[in-house]
Amino acid sequence: MPDPTTPELLMVVDGNSLLHRSFHALAASNARNRAGEPIWAIRGLLTQLVVAAERIGPQRIIVGFDDPDRNWRRERWPHYKAQRAEKLPSLDSQLLLARAVLDELGVQVVCPEAQEADDVLASVSARAGTEGGQCVVVTSDRDAFCLINSHTRVLRVINGGVDASPVLTPERLQLMIGIGPQQYPDFAALRGDPSDNLPGVRGIGPKRAVTLLTEVGDGEQIFADAESGGELITAALSRTWAQRLADPTARQVWQHNRQVMQMRHDLDLGPLTDRGRLPLSAAAVRQVLLDLGLPATARTAARVLAEDPNAETESATTDSLGWQGRAQWQGARRSLPALPVNLQPTLF
Repeated sequence: MPDPTTPELLMVVDGNSLLHRSFHALAASNARNRAGEPIWAIRGLLTQLVVAAERIGPQRIIVGFDDPDRNWRRERWPHYKAQRAEKLPSLDSQLLLARAVLDELGVQVVCPEAQEADDVLASVSARAGTEGGQCVVVTSDRDAFCLINSHTRVLRVINGGVDASPVLTPERLQLMIGIGPQQYPDFAALRGDPSDNLPGVRGIGPKRAVTLLTEVGDGEQIFADAESGGELITAALSRTWAQRLADPTARQVWQHNRQVMQMRHDLDLGPLTDRGRLPLSAAAVRQVLLDLGLPATARTAARVLAEDPNAETESATTDSLGWQGRAQWQGARRSLPALPVNLQPTLF
């Protein structure tokens, strides 16, 4: 039984992010279950989850998913993610099946109505802080950098896999990109996010955004300085940039992006029951992973997730997944549609 005096360590996984990553990287395998359903992305998601749990050592695992039917941000801002092609049927089916497989495994799956996985990550992190726990967010998405604080770290999954991926703290994020987590929302809003169809302030890339945030201040201070003559912006960049940022459109773009990118920290996650608390059922863990054709992962999971004492006596094997690292972000995309000519009405 867990020690009630020890802060609980939660591992919250971005299900959509890791499954999408696996979908493209493992598509060449065309792995299917006995019923003929595609499962290659699910295999990738489960292997990453197990390796992450082995590395982190959590007491509870929660996996968040986007609502596949509704998205309040797209309802509020129709251009949000509007450039993305329709999901392939083989991706849609694996997103749904993954939730059932994870539920069978015994972890807690959260898919709130009209919300995104990011909102689940933010709400779990906030809850962990309120209850005196610790949280590790597992994702390949940079948006989670804003969640890093004294009780939340981010395991950013990159091409080298979970083992080669950094676990980011406030200090490590500062070293990596030059700003702290509390500055990241302004950084992202200034830079923009083309993958979400959110262009940044014209001409402001990562380097200029970092310079402005470190030498001028937060977003409000940057645009207040621009509107009052741009003395600080001129010293940090140039008079030309002070004039460009004084254009009302620049503030509108930054403010619009801040609104759209803001994560929900207040989702009602319901009571945290025994579901998702480790150790999981050894029988369920083995059955799920063996059904996916992952005997090596099943052996590791039996030890890490189920604390099965017999796991170490089984022969070691290797699961062949056929990762194609360069393929993981490939996918059909339409050209970026234009934003509304006047963003001002979308700010309120």
